[in-house]
Amino acid sequence: MSNACSYRQIALSLCLVFCFYLPCCVKSDELQILLNLKSALNKSSTNVLDSWEAASSVCSFDGITCNAEGSVKEIELSSQKLMGVLPLDSICQLQSLDKLSLGYNLLYGAITEDLSNCVKLQYLDLGNNLFTGSFPDISALGELQYLYLNGSEFSGTFPWKSLENMTNLALLSLGDNPFNRTPFPDQILKLKKLNWLYLANCSIEGKIPPEIGDLTELRELELQYNYLSGEIPVEIGKLHKLWQLEIYNNELTGKLPVGLRNLTNLEYFDASANHLEGVISEVRYLTNLVTLQLFENQFTGEVPTELGEFKKLVNLSLYTNMLTGPLPQKLGSWADFDFIDVSENFLTGPIPPDMCKKGTMKGLLMLQNRFTGEIPVTYASCTTLKRFRVSNNSLSGIVPAGIWGLPNLNIIDIAYNQFEGPITSDIKNAKEIGIISAEYNRLSGELPEEISEAISLVKIELNNNQILGKIPHEIGELKRLSSLKLHNNGLSGSIPESLGSCASISNINMANNSLSGKIPSSLGYLPTLNSLNLSRNELSGKIPESFSSLKLTLFDLSYNRLTGPIPESLSIEAYNGSLARNPGLCSSTIRSFKQCPTDSGMSKDVRLLIVCFALGAMILLASLGCFLYLRRTEKYRDRSLKEVSWDFKSFHVLTFTEDEILDSIKRENLIGKGGSGNVYKVMLSNGAELAVKHIWNTDSHGRRKSRSTTPILGKRAGKEKEFDAEVQTLSSIRHVNVVKLYCSITSEDSSLLVYEYLPNGSLWDRLHTSRKMELDWDTRYEIAVGAAKGLEYLHHGCERPVIHRDVKSSNILLDEFFKPRIANFGLAKIVQANGGKDSTRVIAGTHGYIAPEYGYTYKVNEKSDVYSFGVVLMELVSGKRPIEPEFGDNKDIVSWVCSKLKNKQSVLSIVEPRIPDAFKEDAVKVLRIAMLCTTTLPALRPTMRTVVHMLEEAEPCKLVSIIINKDGDLKKKEAK
Repeated sequence: MSNACSYRQIALSLCLVFCFYLPCCVKSDELQILLNLKSALNKSSTNVLDSWEAASSVCSFDGITCNAEGSVKEIELSSQKLMGVLPLDSICQLQSLDKLSLGYNLLYGAITEDLSNCVKLQYLDLGNNLFTGSFPDISALGELQYLYLNGSEFSGTFPWKSLENMTNLALLSLGDNPFNRTPFPDQILKLKKLNWLYLANCSIEGKIPPEIGDLTELRELELQYNYLSGEIPVEIGKLHKLWQLEIYNNELTGKLPVGLRNLTNLEYFDASANHLEGVISEVRYLTNLVTLQLFENQFTGEVPTELGEFKKLVNLSLYTNMLTGPLPQKLGSWADFDFIDVSENFLTGPIPPDMCKKGTMKGLLMLQNRFTGEIPVTYASCTTLKRFRVSNNSLSGIVPAGIWGLPNLNIIDIAYNQFEGPITSDIKNAKEIGIISAEYNRLSGELPEEISEAISLVKIELNNNQILGKIPHEIGELKRLSSLKLHNNGLSGSIPESLGSCASISNINMANNSLSGKIPSSLGYLPTLNSLNLSRNELSGKIPESFSSLKLTLFDLSYNRLTGPIPESLSIEAYNGSLARNPGLCSSTIRSFKQCPTDSGMSKDVRLLIVCFALGAMILLASLGCFLYLRRTEKYRDRSLKEVSWDFKSFHVLTFTEDEILDSIKRENLIGKGGSGNVYKVMLSNGAELAVKHIWNTDSHGRRKSRSTTPILGKRAGKEKEFDAEVQTLSSIRHVNVVKLYCSITSEDSSLLVYEYLPNGSLWDRLHTSRKMELDWDTRYEIAVGAAKGLEYLHHGCERPVIHRDVKSSNILLDEFFKPRIANFGLAKIVQANGGKDSTRVIAGTHGYIAPEYGYTYKVNEKSDVYSFGVVLMELVSGKRPIEPEFGDNKDIVSWVCSKLKNKQSVLSIVEPRIPDAFKEDAVKVLRIAMLCTTTLPALRPTMRTVVHMLEEAEPCKLVSIIINKDGDLKKKEAK
């Protein structure tokens, strides 16, 4: 008996000991799990995990919440810049975990772990990361209420059946992932407690099922950027609690359903960019609307007058439809109205006067309609206005003086109307204005000299008006001016010499005025001048000799009173018409002009002897100068590369030495020259090849300058620290589609940047030289995707976004397999943490690739790169350069492509003829993406992450390629 008691006591003691120590063991396990998580995410650039130490309680860890028993209940680490592969199987061993929030980080890798142990999870957020592969089955997570997986790069087929058991799900966010195309999932229609459904940009196709109306708890429904077709189901009117409905950028057809009027709680409604038709009268009942966007459809009829009584409406976008009738005159007069765009319709009547009544309006866009009447004077005091565009209407009257001087205005576009009156001196207050587009009106008076105080002006388009008087001398103070169009007016007096100070100007047109006096010689020194038209004036005197250095695509001095000899460089047959009707001009080479007189006082033989003697003396002096220069250069080169002290910084594991690089910087290895320096090909002793850019430090006049005061990259302005910081940031980039920078070797006078060597040159070479036939469509497509992924990494994958600012085909290099690399970061800008996304105001880029926002602001961001990349896509599809003579005056590839979007045959004509017919519709898919990238309004352009997704969806069918290779021809299904 005593033994039995003894055994029972021992058992009881063991049980007590076990029960006492069990919580400690559990916490010990949880500690180890969290420390493993910390180790996996050790690349974090923040200090959020610093408190995660073995000596601390897990409940004191930052981002950790425990329950009453001291077990981990929540992990909240969203937006912490965490980087690494997520050990989900380990995390799921936290038995009490009901919330895991890791959204907005830099987590990567595939999720292959079994999540069945996370059975208590109610909240799971893995959104906005960089995962790869498909998402696993999560059927076991039956208690889940919130699921965020949006924008995390998941692909393949989503496990829709996993959702069947999640009857408590209130929020489902799967959008912005490149999933395989699938019809609207039936499993979602059974989630009766859903109040937010985000399926935007995740390849949903087919019709919106009528059963969507059974999800009566829905408050937000977002299905934009998919492949949805058919009509909007009438049953959507059953969603009485709906607060936001986003179905834009699909292929929906038909009319707005009658039941839409029942959505009286709706505040945000966007059905734009579809194929919807009919009237929009249903929206008259949606009195709580804050924003209404129905642009780019085929709606007809009038804008409901009830919209003028909407008390919350702040944003109205109805452009590119077929709407008629007037706008409600009370429109925008109640709330803090922000923006209206009703352009490209057939609207009539006056402009509503009170849209800026609350003083908050930023955009008024009503161009290309049939509006009449005057500009309401109320807008002259709308100081928040940034864009005022009413061109191509039948408006009249005098432009209110204050309009010209609105302090935040970027663009004033009143062209093609019947406006009268002068441009007033108020223009001096318009410090932000970039474009004045007022051509084809009846403006009169003189140009005010105060126009020079509008220092941000890039374009002045005042042609075809009745402007008189002189061109103000002060116009030369507009240093950013790129286009000046004053033709077909009544201007008189001389052309200001100061115009030669506008170093950025590329287009000058003053034709058909009454200008007199001499042509300023300063115009001949304008470095970017591309078009000059001074015809049909009363200009006199000689053509300036400085014009000999101009390289113009348009040149016209005809119908003037010019005299004297035509400069030799202009004495070519191509310019005959450009100089016609100047009776006083003479030429010794152009037969259509009278011959210039010769000096008869000197015999021909004497003149010939003098010329020969002068030429001989010049040759002798030049030879001597070259000899002395070469000797001096050779000595300097020997000293600069062998004796100067160099600072060597490596960014990768190197298999070469500094001496190998320095010894290879010689003339026979030169493979290219650029504005910043020479490029050399270096063959290493181990057979590897490198490219080395040799950059001399120069001042603003091109003279060599000490690196201590002038950095190499960017615009050669600033301090050495900025150069080192930028190189260090770019050197940290690791991506297969970004050119690899191995090291930098710097001295006081110059720098060497050592890159990987790409043997197939640039995309420009392959598209626009004799080698362009080597690029078939598959290769072009792969180049497009690879380059897009490189830019996506720069914008989204770095610690701070990198804006390239000079994206173009010549900066996309190709390796031996034609895999692309983004190169040339001389203009790149790293977005500063305190500077936002508009952190640079420096003009950068190449003509033809520059985004149009440069016309009204110098603040650029990632969307400027997106525009430039869109131009590259157009090059890939069309084989055209960004600027071609066939496009017409002042037009680029973007405007040319837009002009071709008339019908299917016209669109197909854009595709380069060398691309086989079987691939042309694949090319059109890429062209469609290019059009989205080059949208005028930056906010409407996709991100590079979205561009990559869209390009991957446009992948050419591999089966089709096989059939083409075998049979040589194939008709494919028409692409939408």
